[in-house]
Amino acid sequence: MSPLSPHGSPPDLSDLPEPPELSGALAALLPDWLPAQRWFAGKDRPVDEVRPASLTVLAGPDPLLVHAVVDVVQGDRTEPYQLLVGRRSRVPEVASAALLGERFYEASGDADLTAGLLDRMAAGGSAGTLRFAAEPDATLEPGLRSRPITAEQSNTSLVYGGQYILKLFRKLSPGLNKDLLLHRALQSAGCKHVARVVGSISGELHGEPATMGMLQEFLPDAVDGWAMATTSVRDLLADPDQPAAEAGGDFAGESERLGAAVAEVHADLATALGTEPADGDELDRTVRAMTERLDQVSEAVPELAVHAPALREVFEAVRAHEAPISLQYIHGDLHLGQVLRTVNGWLLLDFEGEPAAPVAERHALRSPLRDVAGMLRSFDYAAHQRLVGQPENADVTRHAMEWARRNRAAFCAGYARAGGPVGDPQEHADLLRAFELDKAVYEVAYEHANRPDWLSVPLAAIARSTDGSE
Repeated sequence: MSPLSPHGSPPDLSDLPEPPELSGALAALLPDWLPAQRWFAGKDRPVDEVRPASLTVLAGPDPLLVHAVVDVVQGDRTEPYQLLVGRRSRVPEVASAALLGERFYEASGDADLTAGLLDRMAAGGSAGTLRFAAEPDATLEPGLRSRPITAEQSNTSLVYGGQYILKLFRKLSPGLNKDLLLHRALQSAGCKHVARVVGSISGELHGEPATMGMLQEFLPDAVDGWAMATTSVRDLLADPDQPAAEAGGDFAGESERLGAAVAEVHADLATALGTEPADGDELDRTVRAMTERLDQVSEAVPELAVHAPALREVFEAVRAHEAPISLQYIHGDLHLGQVLRTVNGWLLLDFEGEPAAPVAERHALRSPLRDVAGMLRSFDYAAHQRLVGQPENADVTRHAMEWARRNRAAFCAGYARAGGPVGDPQEHADLLRAFELDKAVYEVAYEHANRPDWLSVPLAAIARSTDGSE
């Protein structure tokens, strides 16, 4: 039985039972296999148990493709994940990391089987509780093979024939995924800074609706913002005597255009989904959340604790902020790796928000200055990434800081020029500084847990900001 019938419509395989051993195999094999996957978010503690929650046959019997939702138990935390499980009489050439024992494998890299996902969206219909659909204004071309994008981490993306890209959300949450919600809203507002959504896969998560995947137009000639920025830094540091403004790879013009694009996205989100004024307790809640994060991270990272009094002073100063604050949907995890430069301008990607944050927190309305702060921190990371692990060199560090200051200022100027919801970010210096430092505290926690060699980047930024040298 193939994923598609001769007439192009996916056959109904919902009554084809999954192999009786699959449920037990997943429960036995996944506790050791999951922590090795880049998209698995639970690396901070051991996996106690994996419970298959739903198994839906999408193709079979040979080759077999099963859509699996599993509940991963880690102490007092249970979180659902999505997998594609394949089986063939002869296991195809897949990465060794994809093998699940001797009989099954994680099938997102199997181009023959994953072609059926696009075909099902093109044809519409369902399989078990899964629903496949094209967007109302889209007509999809079926029959395209896929290839996975290896650089993606928190999710898995498949590119179909250079025309579409399907993001499979690995860690699932009930309700409409924020990424899909905001992309649809931005399209309705005519936003020119997002790739068009053309299809989706939805299903159920313990009886509640949930988004499984989002299909968008693929832009093969787009360039990653992080790659562009770090190339600019590399070219500048190759000639330490050259002023940043005169460097051949100067990035400031692109930074300004990026700032304008972010402002326009914020304005379109406000138009499509509305805004609301912050109530009188919003600043208190903000300060409380920042100081609670500071206390937690300081306890785990002694190097941060020495800066805690100065940070607490910056956070407490937010209570005196007098300018009105408007809250709205924002990106929530904005950095240079979340933007693409195309021939027509900048695009923003991945509107899910911070992957580690609870769903309610990701959907909470926030100040657009949070996104601005995230991008400013990303410029600092881009400037210093070539210095990590290298001997200290005052001239090189000074040159890197010159690049960061120039591009941070250009980004804010572009945002102000485009008339974003907060106007000129620099006019909210106290709030922007607090958001930046709160983001740096988060980065300290992340680097301490995942990349200790990078811990110096956020710590140095905190030191510069709190001792008055920045």
